[in-house]
Amino acid sequence: MNKRTLRFIFTMAFSFCLLLAGAQDAGQGPVEMADAMRQNGKIYVVVAVILTILAGIILYLVRIDRKVSKLEKESL
Repeated sequence: MNKRTLRFIFTMAFSFCLLLAGAQDAGQGPVEMADAMRQNGKIYVVVAVILTILAGIILYLVRIDRKVSKLEKESL
């Protein structure tokens, strides 16, 4: 992937995150489950698992991109 494509992907991902953050209803009261998970410290485990999965997906995509780029260069 070239820099332009990567920049586009990251821009779209960031925009999607902003869209999700703005879609939350501020009028609701606090979520009991989230409060309980924060008190027990489990919320950090959930965040760590999500970040680990996302990092794995990103690393996998980068590896696949490098392999495809290498194959494209060999075929020329």
